[in-house]
Amino acid sequence: MTLTSLSMIDHGLGADIAVDRSVDRAAELLELRPGVNELLKLHDRELGVQLPLRRDDGSLTIVQGYRVQHNGARGPYLGGLRFHPRADLHQTRALASLMTWRSALHSLPFGGAQGSLLIDPSDYSTTELEALTRRYALAVSHVMGPRLDIAAPDLNTDARVMAWFLDAYASRHGHAPGVVAGKPVGLGGVPGGEAAAGRGLVYVLEAAARRWGLDLAAQRVAIQGFGHVGSWVARELYVRGVRVVAVGDAGGAVLNERGLDVPELLRATAAGYSVADSGAPSQRIAPDELLTLGSDILIPAATGQVLTAFNVDGVRAGIVVEGAAHPVTPEADAVLAARGVRVIPDLLAGGGAAIAAYAEWAQGVAGIAWDELRLATELRGRIERTFTEVAEFSEEHHCGYRQAAYAIAVDRVAEALALRGGI
Repeated sequence: MTLTSLSMIDHGLGADIAVDRSVDRAAELLELRPGVNELLKLHDRELGVQLPLRRDDGSLTIVQGYRVQHNGARGPYLGGLRFHPRADLHQTRALASLMTWRSALHSLPFGGAQGSLLIDPSDYSTTELEALTRRYALAVSHVMGPRLDIAAPDLNTDARVMAWFLDAYASRHGHAPGVVAGKPVGLGGVPGGEAAAGRGLVYVLEAAARRWGLDLAAQRVAIQGFGHVGSWVARELYVRGVRVVAVGDAGGAVLNERGLDVPELLRATAAGYSVADSGAPSQRIAPDELLTLGSDILIPAATGQVLTAFNVDGVRAGIVVEGAAHPVTPEADAVLAARGVRVIPDLLAGGGAAIAAYAEWAQGVAGIAWDELRLATELRGRIERTFTEVAEFSEEHHCGYRQAAYAIAVDRVAEALALRGGI
């Protein structure tokens, strides 16, 4: 049985319902009028597409895809495009909703969206993935655009996929660099954008350490996931002298209590190897063991719903920073809170990618270039301001950071709807 299926047993409902529970709690804390919380949970549009693909061997297959747009009260939708066999409609709804709240929390002028193709990309050739991306882009292009909905990289997608999407969209609607974020710099991407998700998380961690009186350099960190987020978190912590003692990816996990050789791990993964095959001084461990190590800080930065009621009792870290979308189920979250474990939620810790997408979108629609320094300044400034807002709300209302983050975000979206006359 997989962690995903276990987590479904954990809370009995899909990930979208778990996110909606947080909205309900925020609405109750804010004392919103009855019914407003139900309005805030509705999705504006759900589009399903069935994409025929002629495989390299001549066979024909049909791939299911989605684009879900949650709430556009604060601006055009923004959301990732994910390639994953379990990226079903429930997960896609949850991720669209999360982006609405994340954008609002960080004061970005976006609503939330999410796209998905239900495939394991390792089963497809590069030619097949390109064909699928282009078919998907054309199938959803009528609801996409710089002022409508902006696509961005997500799990198993990258700048190359965004370039394919942009080109397919342009073939029907003309040049519109603002329709996707996370593009190659040569096509209008922002320098430093790829690193923004990981750097943003580290900026949050630094702000938390200052507020909580922690010596960050003395903490031992375990990172689950070594992709867009996890690899950059490891890199940024390493240059700050923080010991990254364990990391894991789809190929395995490694541990070195003295601190891993992060540059060697980066060289190995850049060459296509797993961290477990890097040759860096370490011992191999089971991937699930990484979540229950005696580290001080645990950063789940791979997929959602990995800490559940079934494994949370084994978590020994005193701080959990959510680098993935919704990696802690509600039941696991309650257990961690009861034990006094500090959890920095994905809404707050995951703001870096959304801020970089904002910069790239602004560059695309205004035609005014951003450089890496400007992005870094914007990123740190917004992250630190948002962290302070969440911390102060948490202290004033005697609630956890997750509830504080959702309350701030829900309040901003509800205000936007009220100003529009929608409630």
